[in-house]
Amino acid sequence: MNLAVKLAENARSFGVTTAFGDPIQVEGVTLVPVAYVQYGFGAGGDADTAEGDGAGGGGGGGMSIPVGAYVKYGDTVRFEPNVIALLCVGIPFVWVAGKALARIIRALKR
Repeated sequence: MNLAVKLAENARSFGVTTAFGDPIQVEGVTLVPVAYVQYGFGAGGDADTAEGDGAGGGGGGGMSIPVGAYVKYGDTVRFEPNVIALLCVGIPFVWVAGKALARIIRALKR
């Protein structure tokens, strides 16, 4: 079996369970952690070999950003964001958007 097929089989186990953690009970309050999860992989091989997995390679990577938790107090459920993680993700986005806007304004002035 070649590397790409092995990686694809392992990727089947990913999904909702990677974005939502197991519920946790803390002092009568139920917490369900939520994360932004991104992953990818790639592989290559030499199709000329008899088994199709002779020369080649592969790789993959992923990341997870904790964005908050669903909190259940009695019958009430609400989402409480992880402000620090959202700021860490948002600041680079705002910087890039500002640089792009500055270039657009500069181009329009010419």
